[in-house]
Amino acid sequence: MISMRKYFQILLTNWMIMLLFGCSFSKTPSKPVTIQPKIPAETVSTLLKEASVQYKVLANRLPAGQFPKSYHDQEDRLETSGSDWWCSGFYPGTLLYLYQATGDKELQTEALRIMTDLKKEQYNTTTHDLGFMMYCSFGNANQLAPRPEYRDILVNSAKSLASRFSPKVGAIKSWDSTPNDFLVIIDNMMNLELLFWATRATGDSSFYKLAVTHANTTLQHHFRPDYSSYHVLNYNSTTGAVQQKKTAQGYADESAWARGQAWGLYGYTVMFRETKDPKYLTQAMHLADFVLQHPNLPDDKIPFWDYNAPNIPSALRDASAGAINASALLELCRYVPAPTAQHYFSAAETMLQSLSSDTYRAAPGTNGGFLLKHGVGHLPQGSEVDVPLTYADYYYIEALRRYQEFRR
Repeated sequence: MISMRKYFQILLTNWMIMLLFGCSFSKTPSKPVTIQPKIPAETVSTLLKEASVQYKVLANRLPAGQFPKSYHDQEDRLETSGSDWWCSGFYPGTLLYLYQATGDKELQTEALRIMTDLKKEQYNTTTHDLGFMMYCSFGNANQLAPRPEYRDILVNSAKSLASRFSPKVGAIKSWDSTPNDFLVIIDNMMNLELLFWATRATGDSSFYKLAVTHANTTLQHHFRPDYSSYHVLNYNSTTGAVQQKKTAQGYADESAWARGQAWGLYGYTVMFRETKDPKYLTQAMHLADFVLQHPNLPDDKIPFWDYNAPNIPSALRDASAGAINASALLELCRYVPAPTAQHYFSAAETMLQSLSSDTYRAAPGTNGGFLLKHGVGHLPQGSEVDVPLTYADYYYIEALRRYQEFRR
C-alpha cells in the first residue's frame, strides 16, 4: 500500500500531465444529444444474454491451460493457443464484458480462472501485443473491481511493452527480425492504451510520452495520401530511416488491408481521448472517412478482407474488421460535431445490425461457442480464413456495450 505522501505525489503528477498535454482521463465522454439509437434496448439486451450462453458453450469445450483461438466447423475442432499468443486477452475480456452486462457470475469465475494462466505474460518482453493480452483482460477486470494485484500486473506489463521502444526509431518494435530491421505494424496503435493507463496509475509520465512518440512516428510514415495504411514499416534500427513499406496480412504492399484500417481508426480515436490533441482527432476522422466512403465498402458495411482484393465482390468479408470499426465509430462519434457524429453513429449501427444478423452471428450452440462467423486472420498465409476469431467477438461485444451507453 502506498503512503499518503506518495498518493498525493501521483495525483499532482497526473494533474501536471493533464495541464502540460491537455490530457483527459475520462473513458466515457458525454454523448451527442442529437443521437437516437434505433435498435431497441430489449434487442441489445437479448443479444448480450444470448452471447453469455454461447460463451458458456465455448468455456465447456476449452482444455485446461489453453485459450480459444478459432474453430473449424467441418472438423468440429476448436483451435487453441497458449497464454503467449497475441489473442490470449480477448477471451477473458469478452467474459468480463458479458458479466458486466448480465451479472452472470459464472462468466466472471471463468474469466478469473483463465487469467491465472495469463498473468505470467506481464513479464513477456518478446511481444508488442501486451495491450491486447493484458489490458483487454486485467484492465477490464481492474475497471470492474480494482485490486492491487491487477495494478501490479498492468504496470509490469507496461514496463515490458516499453522495453521494446527505440528512441532512435521513435516507435515500439512489433516483430523481432534481423539486427538492422525494426518492424512496426499498424496493429501496434492498439497497445498504447496500456501505456496511458500506466501513467495514470504510477504518475510516471514516461509511459505517456512513449505512447505519443510512437503515435507520431506512425502518423508521419504509416499512411498514404488517401489515408489508407501500410501494414508493416521496416525502419533501420541504427538510423531510424524508413527502409521498406509493405504488407504481411493484406493482399499487396500497396493495398488497404481491412483490419489494418480498423486498427488505425480505433488507435487514433484512443489517442485523441487520452491527449485531446486535435491532430489525432483529425487523423481518426480521415481514417473513418476512408472506410465509410470507400467504393468497395458493401451496403451492410462489413468490409471485404482487403479493400483492394482482386475478386471483389466475391472476396471474403472480415467480421473482425467490421466489429472493430463499429466499436471505434461509437466512440469517435462522441468527439465530433453533430452532423458528423450522426453519420458515424448510423454507420456503426448498420455494422452492428449486420453483425447481429444470421449472416454473421452464429446460431446458439454452434460455431464452437464463438459468437461471430466469417473472420479472416491471415489469408496470404492460409491461416484462420473464414472462421470465428476471438477478437471479432471481443470488439462486437464492446460495440454492443458502447451502443447501450447512448441510452443512459
